[in-house]
Amino acid sequence: MHHQQGETIEIQTWAELQEVLYRDSWNDQLQRFRSGYVYRGLEDKSYELTSTLNRLGESHLEKHLLRNFRKYSHKQIRSEYNSIWNWLALAQHHGLPTRLLDWTYSPYVALHFTTADFNRYDEDGMIWAVNYVDTQAHLPDQLSLIIEEEGSHIFTAEMLERAVDSLTGLSHLKKDDFAIFFEPPSIDDRIVNQYAVFSMMSNPNRLLSDWLRNRQVRYFKIIIPSHLKWEIRDKLDQSNINERVLFPGLDGLATWLKRHYRDVRLEQGQKRDEPQGSPPASPAPPSQSS
Repeated sequence: MHHQQGETIEIQTWAELQEVLYRDSWNDQLQRFRSGYVYRGLEDKSYELTSTLNRLGESHLEKHLLRNFRKYSHKQIRSEYNSIWNWLALAQHHGLPTRLLDWTYSPYVALHFTTADFNRYDEDGMIWAVNYVDTQAHLPDQLSLIIEEEGSHIFTAEMLERAVDSLTGLSHLKKDDFAIFFEPPSIDDRIVNQYAVFSMMSNPNRLLSDWLRNRQVRYFKIIIPSHLKWEIRDKLDQSNINERVLFPGLDGLATWLKRHYRDVRLEQGQKRDEPQGSPPASPAPPSQSS
């Protein structure tokens, strides 16, 4: 079936959603369902693919942020994390503004982040799906060679380190902007359980969404209508895709339980009675870091 590049798909039911999430996942060569896509869930369909560094609005501060992060955290970090790419992943993981964007191999984990904040259930959400295999055609030669030698479709920090050991060096590998997808080291259970992948632009001021428009890279967007969010949320919880699993520890457990025992019937009654501009019933739970 022919799909339009960059298509925005509006679904209305849980059943439709299942079909769309796994589109283009059949691999004819392997005769298996092996998707080349990564997914990113957004609670609001109006959100752009902006990194935390983009939202900071000061990309020139990136090297200063990283330098000081490394300086003050050295005692807590094992020596094998010395690669700049491991440091970048670690900084992103702990909330430092970076050029990285969080993605996941799991469409259900992306759905979790689309429905994690129940104070935004009146907004349509969105899932971005990008074919990371297609992005390899736009890599600089040095990085293409490493991917070919490894027989891999995605980078690790160690693979990137073989070609380039600095952010400045990355931008000098090729005149045109390019995107890289790489797997972070297994820093903790959160990285592992979220089936995490990072994307990174060679130019930190360039949005991946803008770059994709002019490239032969398959991608699509799914609009998650607000009326479907509670059904998705409850079915994900039943499938064990929730904060208790994705954010191991007491904070994730407490956030999951708070939602699990939330009585939406009371809130529906309050919405009818409350004046406009009333504060939300409770604070938002943790969501994707970027």
